[in-house]
Amino acid sequence: MAKGMILAAGQGTRVRPLTKNMPKPMVPILGKPVLAYLIEHLARHGIRQIMINLAYNHGRIEHYFGDGRRWGVEIGYSYEGVRDHGDIVPRPLGSAGGMRKIQDFGGFFDETTLVMCGDALVDLDIGAALGEHRAKGAIATVVTLEVPREQVQSYGVVVTDEIGRVRSFQEKPRPEEAKSTLASTGIYLFEPEVIDLIPSGREFDIGSELFPMLVERAAPFFAQSHHFNWIDIGRLTDYWAVLQRVMRGEVAQMSMPGTQVKPGVWVGLNTSVAWDSVHVVGPAYIGSGVRIEPGVSVIGPTWIGHGSHLRAGSRVERSVLFEYTRVAEGQMFSEKILSPQYCVDRSGETLYVGDDTSDLRWGDARA
Repeated sequence: MAKGMILAAGQGTRVRPLTKNMPKPMVPILGKPVLAYLIEHLARHGIRQIMINLAYNHGRIEHYFGDGRRWGVEIGYSYEGVRDHGDIVPRPLGSAGGMRKIQDFGGFFDETTLVMCGDALVDLDIGAALGEHRAKGAIATVVTLEVPREQVQSYGVVVTDEIGRVRSFQEKPRPEEAKSTLASTGIYLFEPEVIDLIPSGREFDIGSELFPMLVERAAPFFAQSHHFNWIDIGRLTDYWAVLQRVMRGEVAQMSMPGTQVKPGVWVGLNTSVAWDSVHVVGPAYIGSGVRIEPGVSVIGPTWIGHGSHLRAGSRVERSVLFEYTRVAEGQMFSEKILSPQYCVDRSGETLYVGDDTSDLRWGDARA
């Protein structure tokens, strides 16, 4: 079939504060890390051996996924870091450099390898992509998606000839300067000889260094275009928007957990909700151990993580509450990402608990 490689060594700076204590692939969607959906998808398509490169907060990923047997796969890890004044500190080697490190160590990449970023939700037909890659005799393939011209500035754009061979790249071009509207999705297929071209022991990037090298060598390097969902959580504002879409049921294979108690309202175990006087408009999820006092309004799409507490008369609409978030009495939170420590609005503005410049009051439900 093929092997899998998931790139998970980045710092996720554009989705802070979500990634202050967790690596970006662990950011939850419907209570499950983005990376878990990716591994399930690879397993469904018969990819059973997966390497993951890591750096920042690597323990969170290793402890959650272990050796992969719960997913019916084998997972291996490659840590990227250095010793600095006696401490071990993360230092990623770049998307290509990380693969070269794995290859130099144990020679893992001995057949076609599917490479994916660990921070996007995808439902690509992997079998079809592999079939096309092999039929064309490609040594490297980049999977692209057609994007509206006005959005090209957010992407690396791939320029191809009439048979789909890659001729050049443009990194985030202005719409009027874009030579194509095919965006790279960060999904690649590589034959082992591509890994051999990556220099050892230094930082090296797939998009900005390896790909231009392949073009220069006139290697059989192709782009494919498929119709599939590719949901990139590049920025904090994307995260809020993705959750709204997922909760509205717009993304296949992503179903709400818990028990549906009325249309569009799901609950976890052992909740304490004053149903007689609480106004809930779905889609909404109320996690296990959540307490909702009388007079509260919950307007969906809203996710309330386990152990949270909504005090009397409060209102939460189109928001995400991480576990153990307490909303104070009579408070109103609209279009927010809320945790016991911070509150982020949909434009990315962040407030922290105890900030006197704000009238919003919330905290930790465990206290």
